[in-house]
Amino acid sequence: MAVAPAPPMQAHAVALRERILLMVLYVTVLMSSVAFIEPSPHDALMGLLAVACLVAGVRFERHIVLLFMLLLIWNFGGLLSLLNVPGEQRTIQYAATSLYLAIAGILFASLFSHNTMARIVTVRAAYVLTATIVSLAGIAGYFNLFPHAHDLFATYDRALGGFKDPNVFGPFLIWPALVVLDRILIRRISLIDLGLAGILLLGLLLSFSRGAWLHFAVSCVIMIMLAFVTAETTRARMRIFTMTAVAMAALAALLVIALSFDTIAEMFRERAQLTQSYDVGSGGRFTLQELAIGEMLNFPNGMGPFEFSRVHGLQQHNVYLQTFLVYGWLGGVAYLTLLVATMWTALRTVCVRTPWQPYLICAFAAFVGVVVEGFVIDTDHWRHFFLLLGMIWGLAAATLKRTRPGNAVMSTGQVSHVGAA
Repeated sequence: MAVAPAPPMQAHAVALRERILLMVLYVTVLMSSVAFIEPSPHDALMGLLAVACLVAGVRFERHIVLLFMLLLIWNFGGLLSLLNVPGEQRTIQYAATSLYLAIAGILFASLFSHNTMARIVTVRAAYVLTATIVSLAGIAGYFNLFPHAHDLFATYDRALGGFKDPNVFGPFLIWPALVVLDRILIRRISLIDLGLAGILLLGLLLSFSRGAWLHFAVSCVIMIMLAFVTAETTRARMRIFTMTAVAMAALAALLVIALSFDTIAEMFRERAQLTQSYDVGSGGRFTLQELAIGEMLNFPNGMGPFEFSRVHGLQQHNVYLQTFLVYGWLGGVAYLTLLVATMWTALRTVCVRTPWQPYLICAFAAFVGVVVEGFVIDTDHWRHFFLLLGMIWGLAAATLKRTRPGNAVMSTGQVSHVGAA
């Protein structure tokens, strides 16, 4: 039976609520790079975004039930570990942050499950813009281009933009960088995109984060491989191959130019070493990780937030050990299951031709990079990690709904790429 069209006034109200939602979504993502204060403006805006979602009628999609259950178990484990550190304000705040970020991931997944293209394009526009602005701030801070710029946007000769840690600033730039590079490699070359790519990659370089560099390399390889495999024609594959070679040459040239500055070259030589002074020795990262394994076995319910660093003086800098130490075995297993389930969900849907397929490719590539970087840094409270998490589950849910019997899957010739929207 055909569904009667909505009355004009009702349709207008629905459209207005959706426009308001897109506006709030844009501003929320735009403010995500302002992370040098806690709580950040982004955190307050997430509350407003939740209200906008309720007003716009955003629904919880059944395809993200597993995401919800795993995040719930993960946080339940974290709450149990608080029994080891009762009454401490900062540990309660830590657990509350974990819960808030889990809710944010579910909210984003629900958002992208419906009206997918309009919402993902809004996120792309806001994320690329804010990443570009914060990269420019980091570059200005590194080179001290105006008074007090270095004090505001750089630390210890490393760019950090609007973040408190350059090791978080660098990874934040990777998804928007992948989106821009995908557009250059697959669709067209424009001066704007070349400029954006140059700014984002220079900001990434000046973060001097070895983890972020590895993250970017891994994510780039995955993105290019998936773009090549899912290309529609042999001609498209040849373009990807050729443009990748050109891009690698351009990246090498950018690196040579950057290293012509003595300060950059000196810091690059120092940071490019496989191990640093803080990695080895009795108080080094590797020793702390060995101690963390022992503590993980001694505390099946977890030690609680900050307890390992209180006992041993420093953090172990490994998110997988962190999840077992802070969230217990229950939370640790749930977290590992969440990562595997997310990557499996992405792989199930990433090769299906949809208008949002390129965004899913970039999200999956960036997510795998975060998973790899988790071996050298704690990523469980990275806001953009939960955005990527929600993006993958939401886009995958939209894809699964699209491929249900009765829903036509878009043919190869109808698929537009990242730059088309």
